[in-house]
Amino acid sequence: CSSGLSAFWRGSPHSDPDPWEVLHRHKRSWVWNQFFVLEEYTGNEPLYVGKLHSDVDKGDGKVKYVLSGEGATSIFTIDENTGDIHATKRLDREAQAYYTLQAQAVDRLTNLPVEPKSEFVVKVQDINDNEPKFLDGPYLAGVPEMSPLGTMVVQVAATDADDPTYGNSARVVYSIIHGQPYFSVEPKTGVIRTALPNMDRETRDQYVLVIQAKDMVGQMGGLSGTTSVTVTLTDVNDNPPRFTHKSYQYTVQESLPVQSVVARIKAVDADIGSNAEMDYRIMDGDGPGMFNITTDEDTQEGVIILLKPLDFETKSIKVTVEDVNEPPVFSATLSRMVVSEDAKVGTSIGKVSAHDPDTSNSAIRYSIDRNTDLERFFNVDALSGVISTAKPLDREANSVHNLTIFGIESQDPAQIGKGIALITVLDINDNAPVFAIDYETLLCENAMPGQVIQTISAVDKDEPLSGHRFYFALAAPVAGNLNFTLRDNKDNTASILTKRGGFRRREQPVYRLPVLIVDSGSPALSSTNTLSVRVCDCDSDGVALSCGAVAYTSTGLSTGALLAILGCIITLLVMVLLIVTMRRRRKEPLILEEERDIRENIVRYDDEGGGEEDTEAFDMVTLRNLNVIRDPNVRRDVTPDTPTFFHYPSATRPSYKSLPDNVVFREFIWERLKDADVDPSAPPYDSLQTYAFEGSGSVAESLSSLESLSTDSDQNYDYLSNWGPRFKKLADLYGNSDGTSVFS
Repeated sequence: CSSGLSAFWRGSPHSDPDPWEVLHRHKRSWVWNQFFVLEEYTGNEPLYVGKLHSDVDKGDGKVKYVLSGEGATSIFTIDENTGDIHATKRLDREAQAYYTLQAQAVDRLTNLPVEPKSEFVVKVQDINDNEPKFLDGPYLAGVPEMSPLGTMVVQVAATDADDPTYGNSARVVYSIIHGQPYFSVEPKTGVIRTALPNMDRETRDQYVLVIQAKDMVGQMGGLSGTTSVTVTLTDVNDNPPRFTHKSYQYTVQESLPVQSVVARIKAVDADIGSNAEMDYRIMDGDGPGMFNITTDEDTQEGVIILLKPLDFETKSIKVTVEDVNEPPVFSATLSRMVVSEDAKVGTSIGKVSAHDPDTSNSAIRYSIDRNTDLERFFNVDALSGVISTAKPLDREANSVHNLTIFGIESQDPAQIGKGIALITVLDINDNAPVFAIDYETLLCENAMPGQVIQTISAVDKDEPLSGHRFYFALAAPVAGNLNFTLRDNKDNTASILTKRGGFRRREQPVYRLPVLIVDSGSPALSSTNTLSVRVCDCDSDGVALSCGAVAYTSTGLSTGALLAILGCIITLLVMVLLIVTMRRRRKEPLILEEERDIRENIVRYDDEGGGEEDTEAFDMVTLRNLNVIRDPNVRRDVTPDTPTFFHYPSATRPSYKSLPDNVVFREFIWERLKDADVDPSAPPYDSLQTYAFEGSGSVAESLSSLESLSTDSDQNYDYLSNWGPRFKKLADLYGNSDGTSVFS
């Protein structure tokens, strides 16, 4: 015999030793795997987990089911009559990922087991309820100033407590919330890099970035966490020292001792640290040999020291600083500007300004480094430095433009200064909201009225300052339909609910529901998006088994009948193909194309004459009377009005009927050849002549009256009287001794 306890899932159980099981060996019939229960369930009713059933349970109430193990009775309960298992509390997968339970079927009266105790696991199924966290944040990092574009600064990392093996709840992508356009972050790795070249520490030495990590691969509805990254630009020696004055003048006494300090001068350097340490030298003039200059390590001043005694009572010392030609300097290394997305071409955005630091004070001309404006969205006035739009702008394509502006000296074009113009494009509401994703909505045939079958959300490329607010409704043509309704959840989502039950795939496998989405911009924009709802056959837990149209099979026809019908269809198709093929062959042209040479072809005409009564289309005499030929002077391309024939003299040619057969044909062909040679209407080139000549025929010759119409025959037909009664009529017609015609 066999018995067993089964559940509505597949797998293999884990069993504990049991004395009852040692004494009685049974064929086990557990068929289950892990149960799954959704974490953080917020419903009012206990959450259904699964069902147990024993083979010995005949439904008569003699068997009851008992549950024990982790969370039994406190979290999980079992209906002792039906074996249904429910969870009565909210579960948190991050607190405990699974529960190990034991199930057993016992006799209701004796409490003795009718099945061995078996172990199973209830696994808590993850939902996205934990945001990513930066465990090592906030971050501090440094990068040298003037670093090339794309230089790595630091890498950040966020962790998500959700299940990384299930769905996208723990799949994180990174983005930069604050810190553009100076830095960027790689979405998958979290590596932060410089996004602008030639960032100058002397202009700005520190940046605070806000980095966001968002789960669900960054999709709508994902949870996010942020951290700050403070980036400091470290100094490089990119600035020369400068004197505050072009010249210095000092007066010293003659009695000043040697090695005395005559004067102190100081140059300033925008760099810091070791890059700002000074080294002074005397280049020319009266200084060498008379004076020396050293550097004060504490103050970085140049100390001028007397090396020799002075000859005069007083000595005036003049220190001149040599002027070096330097490139133009912009009043602001970084100029920030804003422009509306709908600005017209030619709109002025802002102005940059630079000057020549040299004493020559050369005029400056401005231009844009086109490597930073490849699509030429902007222009700059060469004289005034005013920047304006040159093309329509699209914030959704590029929200920030980072332009490098050249300042060039008019007197020395080799001296070029550089400035940065950072142009931010302000958003306008020019994009309508659309579905966040392509939804695949499944509707069970056993769905009840009022059941939520899909929750939808929307996205919009625009970025209003106050944030997005979307409004959902069914499009007007289907607003009053009897199948579905829409509920706006007032949180940028909406729920699609059924109005009725009893959906059937056979009646309609797919419903298409147009949904109207409106944004809160000014003016508001809207779009209609179609939601496809597929009707499915589902199990008792609402899991779709098969969806789409149902194939109908006729039950009134047997397999043989269906095969016979199929054979008939194939036969008809073959016949149709044959008919079409034959028609195509018949439609081949019989007339030669004009460009073909008639001499290279034999043309056959299937025209039929009108018989002996047709004397217009063909000259029947030529076909019937072998001893008569046409007059060679008569045209052969037209039908003659009256027959014109002539007789060969009897002395020149014997009758064909008196010649042997082989000679008959030879003579006939020869005569026709001579006839064609002397015919003026015959073509000048070789041609094919066809004659219906069948030989000399019967000794009685032709009995046709055609010849008698066209010739004056003097033949004697008296011999017809000797041919018997059958030819008596002919003998009476042609056997007249006087030779008169019966037609005269």
